[in-house]
Amino acid sequence: MRIGLLGTGNVAQALAHGWSTAGHDVLLGSRQPKDRTDLGLPVAGLSETATHAEALVNATPGAVSVELLRSIGAPALAGTLLIDIGVGLSDDFTELSHPNSSLGEQIQEAFPLTPVVKTLCTMDSTVMTAPDGLDGPSSVLLSGDDAEAKRTTGRLLTDLGWPASSQLDIGGITTARGQEHFALLFMGIAGGLGNHTFNINVVTRPSA
Repeated sequence: MRIGLLGTGNVAQALAHGWSTAGHDVLLGSRQPKDRTDLGLPVAGLSETATHAEALVNATPGAVSVELLRSIGAPALAGTLLIDIGVGLSDDFTELSHPNSSLGEQIQEAFPLTPVVKTLCTMDSTVMTAPDGLDGPSSVLLSGDDAEAKRTTGRLLTDLGWPASSQLDIGGITTARGQEHFALLFMGIAGGLGNHTFNINVVTRPSA
């Protein structure tokens, strides 16, 4: 699959390497692509990356994601799966940019013809692409209104090492706020552990 990733930071690079290793055709999107030729990955402008993509990943800072997507334009994004992993946080990581909503919801509202799936935002980039590196199984959550978009996203998650048994569909795009609001707890746990390499695991009572 042709996967475009908006952003060139650690998250975008980790995902690009992971999906490239799985055989996908990846392209990173940057506002200044000529300044990012040192990444060892193909880089293009934002609009070119969106045009390239069958699946487009938002790995940009959450506070500016909607603005960047608007610069690409709704017609260019219409019908393209958009996997949103961004979270809008203040500079000191203590406040959310969307305290009564979520970035995922804001993107879906701004681009109604683009199926948006929220996932991978409850963990560090290391865990996103190497879940088997943790001391036990953990969960990855999916939020979105489009069932086929979530199925495609699930297959891409499997290619990163997330088996179907670790994927939990928690509902429509409004549930994205639960994923994003976990960011504040994530920072607290990271402070307690002294590192960011952990994840949550949803466990239930055994079947009767």
